This record gives sequence, C-alpha cells and structure tokens, in this order.
Amino acid sequence: MMTIGVPKEIKIGEKRVALTPAGARALTREGHVVLVEEGAGSGSGLDDAQYVASGAKMVASAEEVWERAELVVKVKEPIQSEFPFFREGLLLFTYLHLAACPELTRALMDTGVTAIAYETIEEEDGDLPLLAPMSEVAGRMAVQVGARALEAGSGGRGVLLGGVPGVLPAQVVLLGGGVVGANAAKISVGMGARVTVLDISPRRLRYLEDVMHGRLTTLHSHAGNIERVVVDADLVIGCVLIPGASAPKLVTESLVKEMKPGAAIVDVAVDQGGCVETIHVTSHDEPTYVQHGVVHYGVSNMPGAVPHTSTWALTDVTLPYVSKLAGLGLERAMEEDRVFARGVNVREGKVVHPVVAESLAV
Repeated sequence: MMTIGVPKEIKIGEKRVALTPAGARALTREGHVVLVEEGAGSGSGLDDAQYVASGAKMVASAEEVWERAELVVKVKEPIQSEFPFFREGLLLFTYLHLAACPELTRALMDTGVTAIAYETIEEEDGDLPLLAPMSEVAGRMAVQVGARALEAGSGGRGVLLGGVPGVLPAQVVLLGGGVVGANAAKISVGMGARVTVLDISPRRLRYLEDVMHGRLTTLHSHAGNIERVVVDADLVIGCVLIPGASAPKLVTESLVKEMKPGAAIVDVAVDQGGCVETIHVTSHDEPTYVQHGVVHYGVSNMPGAVPHTSTWALTDVTLPYVSKLAGLGLERAMEEDRVFARGVNVREGKVVHPVVAESLAV
C-alpha cells in the first residue's frame, strides 16, 4: 500500500490535474491512500465531492499533500515555490523536462527526491506513450494559436490561414514530423493552408505524404532547406523532440531577422529549450511577444488551456504507470519493466538518465 498525493497545479494558466476521480477509485480499490488537494480538479470540471465519492481524502493545502505522500503525482514540473516540499525518499512522477530546468534538477538532486519523467518513458520502438497524448493536443493547438498570432490585432501579417478564393492561403512550415508535426499538419491542411514539413527521417516524410494524400510538401531537414522555407513562411511551428535532451536550435536569430514582417513562430519545443534561437517561455496570460518584427508564441504548457480534453487524455495513459509504481514500489517496477525504468531521471542525488545528464553536463 502507498500514499499517493495529488497537489493542485500552480503554474500560470495550468488547469489540468494529474488524477481523475475514476483514477482515484481505481487506486483506492487497490488498497492505496489517495490524498487530493482541495480544488485540484476544479479547472478540469472535477469537483471535490467526486473525489470523495471515489474514495480519495481531500486535504486543505499543498504542503500537507507533499508532506504526507510517499508518491506525488503531478502534471507539470514543480516550480520554485514547491522546492521546499522536496525531501529524501519522496517519489515524484510528472512531466519534468529537466534539460531546460537546471535549477529544478539541482533541487531534486540536493534533496534526494527520486524523480520520474512522463516524457522519457520510452518503449522499445521509440514511442513515448505518456508524451504522445499531450503532443497530439499541442500539435493541434499550435495551428489554432498560430492562426491567431497572424491576425493584425496580435501584431501579425493579417493573413487568413486558409485564404479565400482568389487569394493565396498562408504558408505553414513544420519543423519536425513526429507526433506534434503530424497533428499540426492535419489541422493546417484541413484549414486550407499550404504546408511544408521538414524531418530528418525519410521514412517519416514518406508516411506523412502518404497519409495526407500528397496535400503537403515534404523536405529533408537540413540547414539549407530550413533557411529556404522559413524566410518564405507565414507561420513556423517548431515540432522538434529529442527525448530528454535540449532541442537543437534549427532557426537562428539571423534567420528570424530575414522572415516576413508580421510572420509568426509557435515553438512547441520551448519546454525543452526551444528550436528557435529567439524563443523564450511565455505564459497563457501573456502568450506572445514580437522580436525582429516576428510574433513569437512560447507557452510551455499549451495543453493546459484545454483541460477538459487534456486531463482525460493524459490520465488515461498515466494511470497504469501510477498503479504499477504504487503497487510494486520503485525497485520492482524498474526490474519488471524496462520501459518504466527509462523514465527515472534523478535518483539518490544523481541524474541517471544518460541523455538528460549529457544535456545538463552533470
């Protein structure tokens, strides 16, 4: 039996919750104690009474959740005000993106927390089962927010993504054809934009051209092609992912300066440092800024804006892993499931995931 804690998310604009009442019911039936901070599910339309009816115990403060729980389950990485809650022996299971968060990494190491990252749980074929649902949401949202960024009121060129009869639609460039890129392609093609996808994998490009029935252009991703298409783009969406590592800087500041005035950039990779040199993290309250005449969108928790969709999509895939960790304990869970073991980022004061360690030089 394990005590599992679910604090309320406090990152700006974050309204998801790491466990639904259905998940709480499943875990309590397995004999675990589930502690949920009051109001944790309200942003996702889940009230405290639903948790209580599912067997969870409501607690009044985040401090009490962190203090009493053996395993804390979250959605987003802890922010600085949560660092004092860290303690030796605590298990933390959430999105971490440590390659872009050296201060968080140091706090986890110094306090002896064992930190397991959703985004580095990787199957043998390279699939990332706990990242995929939020990548799907982010890819689809990226087109929505990009279309808004192109509006004149946002500082954009005043271009309608799909155009109208007699007027060309916008040119959308997707840097990366993985889960984020594929979903962004689906939405942008559906809205009538002219779409170009770049990726380093010829197999992935063939797949996208096939499933999209040739309604987009595919290019091998290298500096020459990136430079050629970015300067002509109305909207550039960064869809790059190297699991656990900082995103490579594919779009330099000098290239941004060459983009059309009022063009827009949405960098979904911003939580891993971003693939655009001029990007920095923004919030849902102030999502964009203009630099070199280009509108930049850098919200690092995009799916938090659609919590009714995102919470269910996320918890459907994380619950089996929470159940396994709580039921078996860390050691047995790692021994019995190498996929799960790959999720461990920090343990016993050390960064144990090799790619994360390399990115942070620790």
